[in-house]
Amino acid sequence: MKMLNLIKKYGTLIGFFGIIIFFTINLPSTFLTAKNFINISQQISMLAVVAFTMTVVMVMNDFDLSVGSMASLAGIVAAVLFSMGYPIWIGILAALFVGIIGGLFNGFLVSIIGILPFVATLGTLTMFSGFAFLISGGRTIFGRDIPSEFSSFARNGIEISSLDLKIPFLSILALLILFIVWFVLEQTTYGRRLYAIGGNAEASFLAGIKVKKLRMSAFAVTGLGAAIAGLMYSSRVASSNPTQGSGLMLEAIAAVFLGMTMSEEGEPRVLCTLLGVLILGVLDNGLTQMNVDSYIREVLVGFIVILAVAFSSITKKSN
Repeated sequence: MKMLNLIKKYGTLIGFFGIIIFFTINLPSTFLTAKNFINISQQISMLAVVAFTMTVVMVMNDFDLSVGSMASLAGIVAAVLFSMGYPIWIGILAALFVGIIGGLFNGFLVSIIGILPFVATLGTLTMFSGFAFLISGGRTIFGRDIPSEFSSFARNGIEISSLDLKIPFLSILALLILFIVWFVLEQTTYGRRLYAIGGNAEASFLAGIKVKKLRMSAFAVTGLGAAIAGLMYSSRVASSNPTQGSGLMLEAIAAVFLGMTMSEEGEPRVLCTLLGVLILGVLDNGLTQMNVDSYIREVLVGFIVILAVAFSSITKKSN
């Protein structure tokens, strides 16, 4: 019985270290190095931002399937404005505004209209994707249309000369958003109210909590996170295309569910979500170095989602 409890409580963490050990043995000269882990932190930064802000919605037992297409749309909006000669700050603010409006629209459909989150955000997933193709004309925007000052953000970072390392600005931005989301969820009344809604929305309403407004605001946060991730991706590859965020949704949800297996209450916690992001990032990095086919990686991610949901359900039932 004790062994079963230990597995339920620490199984995800044990699995994470098991993955690291596996790749360290099979990739002895390249995997367990500071530069590789810095590289992983940059690779997962976009996923991390989406997953951290997705946690805000999943705290209330909701989720957002549209984050990937929103990331694509936000990147396209910025790139189109860049190509039209607008200043960088205009393009960035417009992309962030689109993310917030898209998130509020999702929240309106779910909390005001009463559509199930799965149905509502599945519909907006298609809508946002369609807008991205419409605005861009279905083409990739790159080259001189993307300002060098914008793309250089992803290439630069803080130099640590004594260690011959450079911490990318993308990684620092992801850590900053992690701290903000952690502080809001764990240290503020707003966060406590979101958890109360997730525990029992009807009881929260009767207690005077403005459930509908809070749900809308949480979706707005997730939309904003998706837009930030879209801008980060566009900066990193110095281009923008209508499908660039297509893989973010599934992996973000997987990361949150993986994190939930580490939570004693089986609830989403953003620090636990960080572990889920790291598992997916380390797994992808190691399999890529081992030249494993990308389709096999997708199969593994899907399998991880199923395991994470199963473990999360077991944890909740045991509580």
